[in-house]
Amino acid sequence: MNGYALCGGCELDMTCDIRVASTRAVFGQPEVSIGIMPLYAATKRLQRLVGFGRAKELIMTCRRVRAEEAECIGLVSRVVEPEALLDTAKDILRQIFRNAPKSVYYSKLAVNRAADLSIEEAGEVERDLAAILFGMADKREGIAAFLEKRQPSYTGR
Repeated sequence: MNGYALCGGCELDMTCDIRVASTRAVFGQPEVSIGIMPLYAATKRLQRLVGFGRAKELIMTCRRVRAEEAECIGLVSRVVEPEALLDTAKDILRQIFRNAPKSVYYSKLAVNRAADLSIEEAGEVERDLAAILFGMADKREGIAAFLEKRQPSYTGR
């Protein structure tokens, strides 16, 4: 984000897995000031990111949040100078792409599925997804690369 992310812009931002903002970014949910309300599960996403009470406060007051505060409250993952925004996002993407693709996918799936589960249920989700990964060639490649002190070459299998 590199500017204003209000209403739908903030709602779109909250759907992202990793949110990087420039120091110029400003976030907010000002819908109630024009007689409507946040949509697209924004009320749930916002409370997951910033907490129940803070989500209510931001929605009901329409207060705008600058990038630095957005990082402090969990609305964004990282804040950088505007000129570093694209390079930072690309660097994060490169870091993700270095990893086993199915491991990234199943880890993300576990986080998403566990959001509203008990600790026991979340553990079951992790166990079931990890069992799939344990039988994959990428697991064997990752362990071999670690033991041989080399970079792994993942295939997604």
